[in-house]
Amino acid sequence: MNIKEAANRLGISARAIRFYEEKGLISPVKQTSNGYRTYTENDIWRLQTIAALREIGMSLQDITPALGEIDQGNQQRLEEYLELQQAVMYAQWVELKRMLDTTQRMIDLNRQDGPLDVSHLHDLADSARRLREARQNWHDRWNYDMQAAIHDQRVQAANDRMPGETASQVRTGSGSGTMRITDELDQEGSPEHKGNEVRSQKNSWPRQKPNSDTTRPEDAGSRMEELEVGAGSFNMYDNYDEALEQTASWISPVPGEKGLDIGTGTGNLAGKLLERGAAMTAIDQSREMLRTCRTKYPEMHVKLGNFLALPFADHSFDFVISSFAFHHLSPDQQQLALQEMQRVLTARGRICLTDLMFADAAHRQTYIQQIEAAGHEDQLQTIRERHFPLLDGLCGSLEDAGYVTKHIRHNALLHTLLAVPLR
Repeated sequence: MNIKEAANRLGISARAIRFYEEKGLISPVKQTSNGYRTYTENDIWRLQTIAALREIGMSLQDITPALGEIDQGNQQRLEEYLELQQAVMYAQWVELKRMLDTTQRMIDLNRQDGPLDVSHLHDLADSARRLREARQNWHDRWNYDMQAAIHDQRVQAANDRMPGETASQVRTGSGSGTMRITDELDQEGSPEHKGNEVRSQKNSWPRQKPNSDTTRPEDAGSRMEELEVGAGSFNMYDNYDEALEQTASWISPVPGEKGLDIGTGTGNLAGKLLERGAAMTAIDQSREMLRTCRTKYPEMHVKLGNFLALPFADHSFDFVISSFAFHHLSPDQQQLALQEMQRVLTARGRICLTDLMFADAAHRQTYIQQIEAAGHEDQLQTIRERHFPLLDGLCGSLEDAGYVTKHIRHNALLHTLLAVPLR
């Protein structure tokens, strides 16, 4: 076919075809006699593919490598490109949805009796702008693509250290004390669910003053120091296995329930729920982490995505989990992430977060003061780079949204928080 015939067949302009040729996306054969281009069936198929990718909003910059993967028959890499584009579209949809909600709130304010206080409109617009910036400003400063190959070995090596080898000497005496804490809390208020019926009991702490001899309820049976910073270096993965087991135990899925693991990494937590019969979907922004996850759990649905624009429709999951990932978000982004979790959950959907957190602002201040006094620059740097949330603030946000919460502490900073809707 000549260019006019190719354009008519595809329903696009000859100018568009020439543009794709200039960008190196197609290379039609030129006739030696007159230099006219000749388009084969393969060229037509390639142009159809380009048009299809452009239709979903993919840039020419992304189309070029995507076509390369198609040429090589690499379906997985092509799927990653398509999922990335889908994630972009979901982010745009979430942003548009939030703009619609803000506009409706402005309309509602304008309909109120009495003179309109324009400052309320300004406040709404300013809030919407801050949230938009919070969603757009996240980036992976830790380059998890590079860490994927050794992530599991690094985590397990840190988790296997014996008491006394790290600053967080949380297993005083033996590991049995920690398990006894878990058992006691489960007996008092573990969520039980049969079918769609869920029961939960809030586990609250009395405020503890620094240097007080008072222990929190979950410290019964094993004395744990409020802050343990004098012995050695900071280890993010103390009690890792215990915390993941606690998360899976509290979620305790009914076989076939749909679960979402956000920031799954190599899928360690999602795998535990998969073993318990859940239909698991795992997302991460790191392609390399997801490739490792696919290898370990081929039956798991893995997808590119992040906390701030979950690439799923509303009410898609029965529970949402996340471990050692939430602290990568700024405080504003953490609030957005909670809203996104609630959006994709069913009416009875539950949330379980396992992460390093401060109990409250006083705990954070005291912790920082003590590590400054001890001269632990590595711990200070970790706290500056990450945004360890305040546990009381997270509980408050979830309770305001209609959830009942409970939590358990695994070491000086590591907590598991469960939130179950009251409705």
